[in-house]
Amino acid sequence: MDGEQNSVTEGIDLTSNASDKIEAARSLFPGAARNVYMNVSVRGLLSTRVKEAVDRYLDEHSTGEWDKQELLASVEETRQRFATLINASPDEIAITKNASDGLNMIAGSLPWKAGDNLILCPEVEHPNNVYPWMNVERRFGVEARSVSPDDGRIPIQQMIDAMDERTRLVTVSTVTFAPGFVTDVETLTKASRERGVVCVVDAAQSAGVLHTDVEQLGVDALAVATQKGLLAFYGMGFLYCRRQLANQLTPAYLARFGVAVGDDAHETAMDLDRLRLADGARRFDLGNFNYLGATAANASLELLLDIGTRDIEAHVRSLAAQLASGMRDLGLPVAGGEPGPHLGHIVAVGKSGGGRHYTADDPAMNSLYEHLSTNGVKLAIRRGVLRLSMHLYNNDEDVRRVVDLSREWRSAQR
Repeated sequence: MDGEQNSVTEGIDLTSNASDKIEAARSLFPGAARNVYMNVSVRGLLSTRVKEAVDRYLDEHSTGEWDKQELLASVEETRQRFATLINASPDEIAITKNASDGLNMIAGSLPWKAGDNLILCPEVEHPNNVYPWMNVERRFGVEARSVSPDDGRIPIQQMIDAMDERTRLVTVSTVTFAPGFVTDVETLTKASRERGVVCVVDAAQSAGVLHTDVEQLGVDALAVATQKGLLAFYGMGFLYCRRQLANQLTPAYLARFGVAVGDDAHETAMDLDRLRLADGARRFDLGNFNYLGATAANASLELLLDIGTRDIEAHVRSLAAQLASGMRDLGLPVAGGEPGPHLGHIVAVGKSGGGRHYTADDPAMNSLYEHLSTNGVKLAIRRGVLRLSMHLYNNDEDVRRVVDLSREWRSAQR
């Protein structure tokens, strides 16, 4: 692994200051030079280091020189790196396909009883943090209590007020699907702990971009995929589940890697005399892993750890504040208004709500989207707003380019 590690960090002076490290890291992302890429909320750019790791993996498999034990060891290294990224123990991390897989693992294993309730804010959530709970409602006779957003924000106090003695779970996104506001998770988890309510978060839009510390946040479970802020592939993800909670849960699905049969036991070993679940979140591991996806995630996680998510967060929040202010100065409707605690790495322009995935209700926003896209800006439209989302590979020049193009568009409209 030593040679691979040197390859991943090559070109970055790990002793330099944060801005220099981030500037050096930008050169590892060819896509950042090709376009103004502000679309990490859909999927992140791949670095050359991820590509090199994947190429090595493919070369080994094409020649038949791969080793299964090395693949399993690589998965464990990836698990360890993600655990380090979010300040968890490796045994609190399960390997999943994506964020929705992790959310369903929790939804399907909690001991629900008819008359229980759960609380969510579906209007600002991705569908995959809504449907698992609708399914729980239908299957177990649980009430899914919906609260309405407050000007695009998740109303934490309303969620707390909606809790009672039968509330078993509350779920939010750390950063909402649209318009992409940062959620006050800590206030919610403090109230949840006091009431014995499980708090589950969808971190698909934040992990890898914004600093995420599960101990600081106080969450019981966190689900994420690797194609966005973790800068790897679709089809790979992680579930964090606090050990105390995980050991109380019985997975809805079970396979060999979720069973404890001895530390040195072969992957095909069985103990027919007893069934003992693996400790912590490992009980949610199933069969063979997505080894290619883990290879990509491993290389990307090493890079993210070397730079540090605290510094990445400071970088992207600064860029987002510049972009939001620049667009507001042009008279454009920036969701959330002036930059504040709600603003992470996503700037949403337009009126939140309505529209479809690829169009807004406002013809002007569709026109601006086309102008930006035609001129090399990669962005998305979600629920009526233009969503511009940034990562470590973005810089001040990207922000100026988007503001200049928007000014050009604005002038042409008059």
